[in-house]
Amino acid sequence: MDTSHHLLLLWMFLHYAVGSNSSCVKIIPDANDNISLEVGKIFTATCHLVGGSVYTSDDIEWSLENISIAKQSIRKLNETSVSVTIDVTSDMNGWLRCKAAKKTLSYVPPCIYGISLRAGYPPLKPDKLSCIAVQEDKDISPYLNCSWDPGSRNPLIKTTYTVYVQIPVSNMTYKADFEQQLASSHSVYLYTFPIHMALTVWVEVKNALGSERSDKLLTDSSSFAKPNPPLNVKVLTEVNIPNCLMVTWKHPIDRTILKLSYAIRYRKAASNVWIKVPESFTKDYITSFRLQSLEPYTQYEVQMRCIEENHSSHWSDWSTSVTGSTAEAKPASAPDLWRIIQPTSNNRNVTLIWKPPVKANGQILLYYLNISQDEGEFKRDEIKADKLSYSVELPTGKSANIEITAANSVGVSPKATLFIPRTDRELAGVENMSWSVRNEKPELEMQVEWTAVLPTYPGLHLSEYLLEWVKIPQDGHQTELQAGWQRVPYNVTKTTINGDLKKFKRYNISVYPVYKYHVRQTLQTHFQAGIPVTRPAYIQQGTPEYGPNVTVTKSKKNSAELTWEEIPLDSQHGFITDYIIFYAVGNTRQWKTVKVEPNVRSYVLTDLASETDYVVNVWVSTVAGSIPGMDYHFKTMKYGDGEVEVIVVVVCLSFLFLTVFIIMFCLRKREVIKKLLWPQVPDPSDSSIAHWSPDFPIKADMPKEDVSVVEVDVFDGKSLCEEDKAVLPLKKDKYLSEEHSSGIGGSSCMSSPRHSVSDSDEGDSGQTTASTVQYSSVVASGYKGQTPNHQPPVFARSESTQPLLDCEEHPDHLNDSGGHSRNSYFRRGRELEQGVLGQDCDGGSLTFCPVQEEETSPVVEDPPASALSYMPQQSGYRPQ
Repeated sequence: MDTSHHLLLLWMFLHYAVGSNSSCVKIIPDANDNISLEVGKIFTATCHLVGGSVYTSDDIEWSLENISIAKQSIRKLNETSVSVTIDVTSDMNGWLRCKAAKKTLSYVPPCIYGISLRAGYPPLKPDKLSCIAVQEDKDISPYLNCSWDPGSRNPLIKTTYTVYVQIPVSNMTYKADFEQQLASSHSVYLYTFPIHMALTVWVEVKNALGSERSDKLLTDSSSFAKPNPPLNVKVLTEVNIPNCLMVTWKHPIDRTILKLSYAIRYRKAASNVWIKVPESFTKDYITSFRLQSLEPYTQYEVQMRCIEENHSSHWSDWSTSVTGSTAEAKPASAPDLWRIIQPTSNNRNVTLIWKPPVKANGQILLYYLNISQDEGEFKRDEIKADKLSYSVELPTGKSANIEITAANSVGVSPKATLFIPRTDRELAGVENMSWSVRNEKPELEMQVEWTAVLPTYPGLHLSEYLLEWVKIPQDGHQTELQAGWQRVPYNVTKTTINGDLKKFKRYNISVYPVYKYHVRQTLQTHFQAGIPVTRPAYIQQGTPEYGPNVTVTKSKKNSAELTWEEIPLDSQHGFITDYIIFYAVGNTRQWKTVKVEPNVRSYVLTDLASETDYVVNVWVSTVAGSIPGMDYHFKTMKYGDGEVEVIVVVVCLSFLFLTVFIIMFCLRKREVIKKLLWPQVPDPSDSSIAHWSPDFPIKADMPKEDVSVVEVDVFDGKSLCEEDKAVLPLKKDKYLSEEHSSGIGGSSCMSSPRHSVSDSDEGDSGQTTASTVQYSSVVASGYKGQTPNHQPPVFARSESTQPLLDCEEHPDHLNDSGGHSRNSYFRRGRELEQGVLGQDCDGGSLTFCPVQEEETSPVVEDPPASALSYMPQQSGYRPQ
C-alpha cells in the first residue's frame, strides 16, 4: 500500500513538472529565461489556480530552492490566487516554486510551477576610456585596443559590452561587442589604421537591469599610436673628454607616419638612481646626443624612448640598457691613509694601510710612499696597486711624517698625510666609548657611541673622528690584519659601522680623535691621531664551536687538579661567560657541578673518595648557549701525600727497633744460646783414662776426660764386634749395677751414631746422649778371681755422636809424639783387619778392639771390684 502510494506521488511530480503546460497553477510574472532581480529591491509574485482545479488557495505553498517561505511573506488574494513578497539579496539565485496539494491523503495529483530568479546589479558607466594602437614593423597596427574603468561593482548577471569607433569624415563606424559580467578592455579591428584622421570612440554596457554609455573620445588618430623604442642605441667613449659620452640611435618609424622626439636617461652601473636628460634638449628629430658632466673612468647605463613630437601619442617603452665608460683622468682625490701600531720590545711595528682614492678617475697603477723621520731620515718607495699595506719599524723616541699619492695613466693624485708622534707626545683620546647591536632587518648593525673630546693645546683643532675595527686572528696577534675604518665628522659622537662585520667573529673596535695643527717651521699641516679607546665586540654571538678538553694533572687521595686550554678565538663565537665543571663517580652519572669564572683555566676538585673512578667534563658558555667538551676519566689515589712515607718510616723504625732488641737480647742471653746451639761434649783425647795405663805416658797439655770401665775378656775366641757380644754383662756388684755402659762389641757397632743405649739388669730405661755421653769402659783381662798381669788395659769406644778426635783421624801423629803409639789402642772399625772385628761390625762405627800381643797374656780370674773405675760423664763439649 505504501509503495503504491509513493510511486503514484512520484509519477504525479514528474507529470506536473515545473513549467508544465498541464499544470493547474501559474506564476506571474513568468519567463522562459531567468528573471533578473535587482539586489536591494522587493520582488512580488502571484500564484493562480487554473479554472476547474479541485484545489483552493488554502492548498497553495511557496518555496525557494526547496526551502519553504515563511507564512508572513505570503498573502491570500482570493480563493484562486496567493502572492508572495521577498527582499532580493545577492545570493538569491534559484527556483521560486508554487505548489497546490491537499493536506489529507488524496489520489489527486499535486500541481507545481516555478520560475528561475537571478539577482544582480545594473551596469555602471564606463570611465577613463583610452585606446592605443602599437607599432608593428614599419606601420601602426589596425587593432585599436581600448580600456576603461568598469567600476568596482560586479553586475552578477550577464552583461554585454560594445566598443564603437567612428570615423566622422567617412561616416564609418566599427564596433565590437561581447558578453561578460565585468570587463575593462576590448579591441576593435579597423582593417587599416587611419593616419592623420580624427576618430570618435565610446563604450556601451547593457544588461537586463539597465544600460550605460561612456563619454565619447574624439581626437586625432596619432594620439592612439604607440611607436617602438629607438633602434640601434650605442654609447661611445670620448677619448679626450673624460667627462662625456656620445649616444647615437636610429628612428623606429618613418617620419611621414609619426614625427618623433626622444628622451634619454642614464645612471652609474653600480647605482639605482636614474638621471634624465631634459626633454627640451632632445625634442628635435635627431639621432645623437652628448652626455656631459660625467665622472671620469666610470661606467654608465643609458636607455632611450620616443614619442610623437607634439606629445600627443603614447610614449614608447624604454630601450634595452646600453653601457659605456668615460675616459681616464688624473685622480681627483687622495688615498685614504691610516696606520696600525704594534709595540715591540724596543721599537714600534707600524703597518700603513690605505684605500684607493674615491675619485681615482682611472686605474691606479702605483702608489708613491714617502716616510720622513727625525734627524733627516727619509725613505721613498713605489708600491704596486694591488698592495694596500706597508710595514715599517719606527723607534719609540722618533716621530715620522708619512705621505702617499696614487698614480694612474694620466697623472698623480693629491697626497694624503699622516703624522706619527713619539710615544711620549701622544694626544688625548675619547672617553666613555661603548658599542651596541641593533637588529635592523634584514641585517644587524653595530652602533658605536663615545664622549666628545676637547683639544688641550693652543692651535690644536679637532678635525674628525676615526672609527676602526680589526678582526682578531686566531693566535690573538695582529699578524694578519683584516682591518676597516671610517671617518666621522668632528661634531658626531654616535655612528653605525658600515663595514661588513662577520657573525661569530671578534673585532677590536677603536675610536681615535684626529687633530689638525699647523707647523710653522715646515709650513705644513699635520694630522695626528690621539690615543685610542678599544673594546672587543661581536656583531652576533653564537654557541662555541666545541668545548674544552679537560685533563687531570694532579690526582690525589681526596682531590684532583683539572686543567684545560683556552678555546681559540675563532672557535669561541662569542664572549665566554663561564665554565661549568660536571663530575660524577664512575658510570653513575649523578653529576655534581662547579661554576668558575671565564678567565680560569684550572680548578681543584675536593671532597673526593679515595681509590675511586671519576668522570669529568667541562662545559663552556656564551650568551647564546653552552657546549660540552670530551669526557675525561681518572682515578683517585689510595694514599694521600706523605702517608706512604709515614708507613715506610714506621716499618723501617719498627724493624730497626726489633733488630736492636734481638741483638741486645742475644747479648744478654749469649751463654744460654751458646749452650742451646753448641752443647759441650767431652774430649776423649783429654780423658783421665790415659792414667790407667802404666805404660802410657801422660801428656801435660791433653785435657782430662773421664771414661767408664767395662770388663772385657781378652781371651774370648770370638770377635768383640759380633752381635752376640753386643750386650756384655759388665756389672759384677752393686756398684756396677748402677752404671750404664755399652759393650765393647756389637753394641757400639749396631747402634745409631747419635744415641748410646746401656743395658740394665734391673730394667732401667736407656738414656740418650743428650744428657749422658759414654765414651769408653776399661777392664782388665782375665778370669774371675784372678789378678790381671801388667799389660795395658783394653779400651773400647762407646757409642758417641761426636766426631773423631784428631788423634783418631790421624793416628800417625801420635807415633811422632813419642812413647807408645795410641793406634795400638784406638782403631776405626773399617781399618781393622778381619779377625780382629767380626764381619757383622758396622764399618761406619768407631770402636775400640783389643790388639793381639806377641805373647799371649795369661789367663786370670775375674778382676776385683777395685779394678773397675768410674768417671762421670760430660756433655756439651764444643771443639775449640
